Amino acid sequence: MLFSAKTSGPFKIPSPTSRSASNSHTGGRTIGPRPSRRLFPFVLLNGSCSGAVYRETRSEKRKICRAALLCSFDPGPRAAMEKGGDAGGGKPEYSIIVPTYNERLNVALIVYLIFKNLRDAKFEIIIVDDGSPDGTQDIVKQLQQVYGEDRVLLRARPRKLGLGTAYIHGLKHASGDFVVIMDADLSHHPKYLPSFIRKQKETGADIVTGTRYVNNGGVHGWNLMRKLTSRGANVLAQTLLRPGASDLTGSFRLYKRSVLEDVISSCVSKGYVFQMEMIVRATRKGYHIEEVPITFVDRVFGISKLGGSEIVGYLKGLVYLLLTT
Repeated sequence: MLFSAKTSGPFKIPSPTSRSASNSHTGGRTIGPRPSRRLFPFVLLNGSCSGAVYRETRSEKRKICRAALLCSFDPGPRAAMEKGGDAGGGKPEYSIIVPTYNERLNVALIVYLIFKNLRDAKFEIIIVDDGSPDGTQDIVKQLQQVYGEDRVLLRARPRKLGLGTAYIHGLKHASGDFVVIMDADLSHHPKYLPSFIRKQKETGADIVTGTRYVNNGGVHGWNLMRKLTSRGANVLAQTLLRPGASDLTGSFRLYKRSVLEDVISSCVSKGYVFQMEMIVRATRKGYHIEEVPITFVDRVFGISKLGGSEIVGYLKGLVYLLLTT
């Protein structure tokens, strides 16, 4: 639930058509102008940035306040729903699957940004939450009140069951002819989605994948060790598997639905190695893969789920694919 220091009750995410809000203050000092038009759907503070926000660190409180204030003036979601982005008039063309676990600080932002950037597409967002104990599902249910349950679908699971099975679970509920998979932690910015769609239409590609390792791609917010680890993992996989794609460990992709169903049915990996297996299997099956350069940004809120066990699993998966593909 969303809480403010000034009240013990939960906040409701306001409608994007709301036209008034009180000034934001920190200790009585105004830190931003009065939002005169529409409120950002991720307004957490009921007009106040003081006190405990989500009971997170002081720096996170400032980031949340800043995000709420900056976005409160943007009519993007409203424009998207009034224009071609409204899937209520027919079947959505794109199903966007977003797996979540403890992403309560990110899920509303990612949904907002998808609506803002996909103004000319019919789409649905499928949130596959693995029983997050932090209240992620409560936030998603409030987002459904704003955007509609036909636009934001919550398809929860009882516990963490793996990234690959999360995509399979989301795919069962997808209505679109194309499926986008992306992370909820804001490392995959929805501003690239129009480029993915445009690339697919121009080339007829079966898969469009975001890549950090071509011109105009990159990584922001990682330390040197993590950059070397990621780069080394990709170079090793490129050398041994020759997959036909420059970024094997990325998970920001657009698939033709039929292609995703075919490829995912032949994958056996779990965790982060699943992404590598998907591309390798697709290449071996002869599917057409195109790439779009992206800048991967390290998560703003929450804790990365990448650990030593995932690195060991990646190496094991690499050996398995070398022997079986």
